[in-house]
Amino acid sequence: MNWLYDSVEPRVMDEDMLKLAVGEQGPRDEAGQLARQEGILFKDVLSLRLDFQNILRIDNLWQFENLRKLQLDNNIIEKIEGLERLVHLVWLDLSFNNIEAIEGLDTLVNLEDLSLFNNRISKIDSLDALVKLQVLSLGNNEISHMMNIIYLRRFKDLRTLSLSGNPIAEEEDYKMFICAYLPDLVYLDFRRIDDHMKELAEIKHQYGIDELKQRENLIQAQLDDERAQREELEEHKAAFVEHLNGSFLFDSMYAEDVEGNKLAHLPGVSELLQAYKDKFVIICLNIFEYGLKQQEKRKVELDTFNECVQEAIQENREQGKRRIAKFEEMHLLSLNAIRDESEVTNLEMKIAEHSKDITELFNMLMTLEMQLVEQLEETINMFERNIMDLVALFIENVQSLMAQCRDLENHHHEKLLEISINTLEKILKGELDEDLPYDVRALFVDKDTIVNAVGTSHDLHLLKIDNREDELVTRTNSWCSHLVDAIHKDEIMRNRRRVKEIHQYVDHVQNELDNLECSEIID
Repeated sequence: MNWLYDSVEPRVMDEDMLKLAVGEQGPRDEAGQLARQEGILFKDVLSLRLDFQNILRIDNLWQFENLRKLQLDNNIIEKIEGLERLVHLVWLDLSFNNIEAIEGLDTLVNLEDLSLFNNRISKIDSLDALVKLQVLSLGNNEISHMMNIIYLRRFKDLRTLSLSGNPIAEEEDYKMFICAYLPDLVYLDFRRIDDHMKELAEIKHQYGIDELKQRENLIQAQLDDERAQREELEEHKAAFVEHLNGSFLFDSMYAEDVEGNKLAHLPGVSELLQAYKDKFVIICLNIFEYGLKQQEKRKVELDTFNECVQEAIQENREQGKRRIAKFEEMHLLSLNAIRDESEVTNLEMKIAEHSKDITELFNMLMTLEMQLVEQLEETINMFERNIMDLVALFIENVQSLMAQCRDLENHHHEKLLEISINTLEKILKGELDEDLPYDVRALFVDKDTIVNAVGTSHDLHLLKIDNREDELVTRTNSWCSHLVDAIHKDEIMRNRRRVKEIHQYVDHVQNELDNLECSEIID
């Protein structure tokens, strides 16, 4: 089964090999000569054949970013690697190599046909990203466990499977098991599966399939729940208020607060801390709910803006199309009239008149474009003011709510300091009835020590609040800035494309006239 090294020395997949392969597989005749003269860019190559090259390692394919088909069969490749950038790959042949494990395919999300025939693979795995997989060839490998078949159930589009030549194919229940657990499969080992075989397989393995489906449904429900949570988190992030719909910020304040956690053992602090937490969480929830409402307002503003822009562009284009359609009719009539004209004087006059018509068309189209530019500039400026006002209002109100969090922290700090000093006095007088942990008592050496401990806890809490506020403000402003910049850049690019289109069209009709004029002169 193994593809052994032959007498030829292993080769490196270098630039020279790739250029040679691209050149040999490129277009022929005149097109091929032109391509060889100008050179073929690797990014333009859609299909590449590198079979029988004695390649040991896959490398230097990163420039083939638009490759659809890659043939690497009949080499001595030992590891699947170097394919990360080939995200558009649809067909991949790695048959007749020395590959021992399936790996390195995580980015090939568009792959439909994969051949790993005649290698050394013993386990089917690491194919999860290949959601479009339709054809899988794994014949002549070392796969021996039937549980590998269960793994393939996740590929809903899989219709063709080859496993002949593996130890698994020698199992008595081989075909029945595969037909039962992969019911959508159409071809197995290059032969079509008949419906009768599928019915028998389903009956034979009914209990196992039902049990497996139940487990799969539970797993799928869990995955759906996790996906819903991720989507919800992304929505919260888009509103800049993620993790503010609960006690996350409060808990983070105490997660690294050694002194604060020690001081929580003091008499009366537990109740004080709970009251503080309840009020703090309410403010966080207010920020969270306000953030979602403001995000919806920003979304409505952006959607309205995009609709206005598209309507303006569409209306402007319709005007241009009507003018061009009217010109096209006149253009054909003028060209025919010029062709039919035999008098030189009249011919020159008609050519001059039509040249003037073309110039007028150009001026008219450019005027329309300038009108659109001015209209969109006004719309963009208005949107920019509106979105910046919304962002400024959002930040202002959030900062006000964050200030309330700081006020709560300051109040809690004062109360905690008061309790701590009272506790210190009781300890010094021997009047403290409660037993405190040793590390807590160690804080009550003197007033400076306990004041420093309470102050350290307080500073850490304020830092957490400040950091969360700074993060929210920074991200919100950054989002607004990037959005406005992107809108301005998009408009600049749109204008350039439109001007280019106008020039190309006018040049085209002018060339038609010029070519006609030349032919008339020659005649």
